[in-house]
Amino acid sequence: MFLINHMKKIISLTIALLSVLTSDAQSSFKQNHDFGLALSYAPKEFNVSLSWKQMHPITANQKFKLGYGVRFNGYISNDKDYVTAPARLTSGEKGPQVLFIENIQENIDTFSVHNAQHNSVNATIFLEYDFTDKWGIGFNIDAAGLSFGGSREGTIISSNSPSSTPEVINAKPTPYNVLLISDNDIGMLNSELYGTFNVSSRLAINAGLTFMFTEFQTEKKIVYNGNNDRFRYKSLMGMISINFKPFNK
Repeated sequence: MFLINHMKKIISLTIALLSVLTSDAQSSFKQNHDFGLALSYAPKEFNVSLSWKQMHPITANQKFKLGYGVRFNGYISNDKDYVTAPARLTSGEKGPQVLFIENIQENIDTFSVHNAQHNSVNATIFLEYDFTDKWGIGFNIDAAGLSFGGSREGTIISSNSPSSTPEVINAKPTPYNVLLISDNDIGMLNSELYGTFNVSSRLAINAGLTFMFTEFQTEKKIVYNGNNDRFRYKSLMGMISINFKPFNK
């Protein structure tokens, strides 16, 4: 009987402890549950992003947070020149060392597009630091996902072309996105560097910069451009966003 009563107490205590821990975990999850709308702009280009993220404090003072989430990007532009994308052509190598290697200009051709439109859904990594309850900074970057968009007609401009007339060809957004490092990257990837002002416990405003890769894949490989079919545009835009934490008090 003593053993049974003792076991009942242990079970009751365990259930109570689990209830407290679960409640705390749910409360922490909800407090760091964030939905965002970001607008980015530069001449002749615009991007809108919708995001969800979950942040986790990783220091004792809870000022430094690491998070994960999902982001939709919708990008439009006019009169942009996309250039040869693969690192094997732009740098002559693959791997992280391409960060420190100058581009091989004779390998880089241009895919000129009058109007471009790209969409992506990516898993995203977030880093944030709070200086005070009101002010902070942050950085995020897309890690992997999918892109989609309509076909666009563009012109291949190349000094290596066997014809004196520029080739006109159709292309679509590269269908998959992977963060690898610099020109090793594939597809449409967005990153943001920003300062944060917390209007309240639920509402924050971010302002900063968007650095984005968009990429077209041509309907056929360009033989005189190293058998390449991927062309990239690198955008730097001003960004403002509003973020809402609906479960905060």
